[in-house]
Amino acid sequence: MSPATSRDSDPEFESDPHKLVDRSIAQLAIPSLATLLVEPLLIAVDTTMVGRLGTEPLAGLSVASTIVATLVGVCIFLSYATTAATARYVGAGQPDRGLRQGLDGMWLGVGLGLLLGVILFAFAPHIIGWFTDDPGVVEQGIAYARASAFGLPGMLLVLAANGTLRGFADARTPLKAATVGALANIPLNALLIYGMGWGVAGAGAGTAIAQTLMSTYLGFVVFRLAREHKVALAPSGAGVLRSLRDAVPLIIRTLTLRGTIMLQIAAAGSLGTVALAANQIVMTMWNFAAYGLDSLATAAQILVGQGLGSGKADRVRLILQRCLSWGLRVGLGLAVLSTGLSFVVPLIMSTDEAVQLLSTQTMWVTSAALPIAALAYMLDGVLIGAGDTRKLAKYMIIVFLAFTPVALFFIGPGADWGTAGMLLLWAGYGVLTMAVRAGTMLWRTRGNAWMGLK
Repeated sequence: MSPATSRDSDPEFESDPHKLVDRSIAQLAIPSLATLLVEPLLIAVDTTMVGRLGTEPLAGLSVASTIVATLVGVCIFLSYATTAATARYVGAGQPDRGLRQGLDGMWLGVGLGLLLGVILFAFAPHIIGWFTDDPGVVEQGIAYARASAFGLPGMLLVLAANGTLRGFADARTPLKAATVGALANIPLNALLIYGMGWGVAGAGAGTAIAQTLMSTYLGFVVFRLAREHKVALAPSGAGVLRSLRDAVPLIIRTLTLRGTIMLQIAAAGSLGTVALAANQIVMTMWNFAAYGLDSLATAAQILVGQGLGSGKADRVRLILQRCLSWGLRVGLGLAVLSTGLSFVVPLIMSTDEAVQLLSTQTMWVTSAALPIAALAYMLDGVLIGAGDTRKLAKYMIIVFLAFTPVALFFIGPGADWGTAGMLLLWAGYGVLTMAVRAGTMLWRTRGNAWMGLK
């Protein structure tokens, strides 16, 4: 039996429900973490290989890969919404309806991927030009963006297929696909960049091919599952439109979150070169911690979704409690680890003593914020799993509005605050925003309305 299936008559659940929920969280979170780490590894492979070509190709890769990552990031709803919806049907003992929901999400992913791919290919010169006016960098960025455009349908299909499989509590198949894709990406890039002489375009093409291979494998697994449950493979027009409509709150949430990040980067840039360099180091470490918290949030999505499908409010309440307990413990562990790394990582990532010192001091602030961030991430996963996405969108707008005055102050009158400005900026981004996120979602989960159960 999968780790998160309905357990109405499961003696083990009745005898020790805390232990069983904890084990389910671990079984789902660990492979999810490994899968999440594959994407930065793909980028690292591109960066390492393109870096040997020179400064302009590397700069072009930086701009273009950020654009591609943003397009894919905005479409993360394909994974979140599909996971939650599929899990609820599976928990209700209706796997065929869960597969129908998943398949419609996958068709939506392919359609959006084709549309965004065409837009990126056609308008790459204009889009790259928004970020840099260096002719050499623009040329290299266009080459990478256009080569990557062919992989967007596969990238978005992967998101939706992962969501479908996770709804069935299968976190291992996405891990297998991600691992094989990452390994295939290395020789593909080497062949296309150096062997074929495609340069930076070869990096984009190699990643696009790897993502397409991953999507083909995952699509085959889901289609085989659909045949077993006698679910038609063709898209349901109404289902695809419903998937898109239901995704609107998650799109708003994601765009608002991206806006908050952009404000933070703009404010750090206003504080000077040392602050901006230190911000890159701190943000890199913060993002790695976020991958660990995201894996726990994924487990929460699955368990809550399937728990609500079973119609057991007390079981879902127990899952919420255990998820918060896990989140707090992991957050405290990450805080201790981050504090220790604050004395080491800046020395590795920079040779500038001023950058090293500011990075270390700022990481003390982010370390203090991590337990709060852990609660925010877990509650985010819980409410996504419950399909309570309209509230999530509202809460993220509140977070954006709370942080905006902080960022605007350091972009304007506080631009000369130096070290104090950097520490206060991260106190705003790491502590304030996460406290607002966690606080609003904790308030929401006090009662049972968020569960949507009658």
